[in-house]
Amino acid sequence: MTMIDATPDTSESARLYDVARKYFPGGVSSPVRAFNGVGGTPRFIVRGEGAHVFDADGNRLVDYVLAYGPHILGHAPQTVIDAITETASNGTSFGAPSQQETELAQAIQGFVPSMHVMRFVTSGTEAVMSAIRLARGATGRDLIVKFDGNYHGHADAVLARAGSGVATLGLPDSPGVPAAATLNTMVLPYNDVDAVRNAFAEYGHQIAAVIVEPIAGNMGVVLPVPGFLEALRWQTTAYDAVLIFDEVMTGFRVHPGGVQTLLGITPDLTTLGKVIGGGLPVGAYGGRPDLMRQIAPDGPIYQAGTLAGNPVVMAAGLAVLRELAVPGVWQRAADATSALAAGLAREAEIAGVSLQVPHMGTMLTPFFCEEPVTDYAAARASDTRRYAAFFHMMLDLGVSPPPSAFETWFLSTEHGEAEIEHTLKSAAQAFRSLA
Repeated sequence: MTMIDATPDTSESARLYDVARKYFPGGVSSPVRAFNGVGGTPRFIVRGEGAHVFDADGNRLVDYVLAYGPHILGHAPQTVIDAITETASNGTSFGAPSQQETELAQAIQGFVPSMHVMRFVTSGTEAVMSAIRLARGATGRDLIVKFDGNYHGHADAVLARAGSGVATLGLPDSPGVPAAATLNTMVLPYNDVDAVRNAFAEYGHQIAAVIVEPIAGNMGVVLPVPGFLEALRWQTTAYDAVLIFDEVMTGFRVHPGGVQTLLGITPDLTTLGKVIGGGLPVGAYGGRPDLMRQIAPDGPIYQAGTLAGNPVVMAAGLAVLRELAVPGVWQRAADATSALAAGLAREAEIAGVSLQVPHMGTMLTPFFCEEPVTDYAAARASDTRRYAAFFHMMLDLGVSPPPSAFETWFLSTEHGEAEIEHTLKSAAQAFRSLA
């Protein structure tokens, strides 16, 4: 076994983490940051530049977290920084309409034509909550269908896990979520067309909406099997239910126009976040005008937000989308992703390590397993202990993957040949150690 000979100093991160644990549960403001999925002590990041982040001890890391997706142009792109600075200099929030809102909406619709009418909110979770409320209000029905392993934020109704059957009402996935909160949430296996058909055959006239990550990212990247999304579109149309594509993660990442544009399947509502905020807190939901015009004040379905449409956030997001509209810019990140995915698979094979690397656009996930991953059960069956070991080796070698086997790796326009080469050399060493 080849040993990793890198032992970077991380004492300052450790000290900062000790202090943080006094003030935050697990020392963090979001659970995955605590490294519980891989063990060890999290790095405290003090600066980002392009494809790299720098921790509190001065270690430079090639970053594949990218704030869990928003930084498709890399860290601190000058166009975004300039937009934030200029806008903030005039004030940070007014609780009033702004031109930036309209301009960002126009830019979004240019990429995602199905978002005819939209509403900005402050997070992906809030976008999903609002889209589900709209679907229920518009249909007069209560039942929501989601898929095992798909994550739609931490709202009670979608923080549900599968029951014992293939078409059962969801069970609360956290203490504090009342059973009543998931009583109207049905959880089905992802990529199971028969389960979808059976659910609609029995409950179709009770179903308000189906919500899905059209390409899953929150159990790692899991691609839809042929016919799965088409079945969702057909069944929801046949039963007058609302099809919601949660593209908070996949929007602008798997394709500039999201999964719906990539595959030519148009949902009734779409939720977005991450990329459209330029690294600042944001969410959006939108779609069919006849649905969206039922949102107050045009209609009776209430939704509001003090900081929704914040001009600084809108300006940052607009700067990102204007850059992505430049021919060749998005493709640069996608090409880097393809090169990295192919390289990881090749180096693992050379080392004799079983690895699957599903990828699409600017997203990928290395699963330590022999067979392709098509659902949550298969993702959970991958070797998470091996991933944890791999993670720490890569971190010691100057590469920052996500601290969980089930998180997506993200690339940016700033991940060039040098970054990919360094990552693959590090991976080759790590794979040899794991063999």
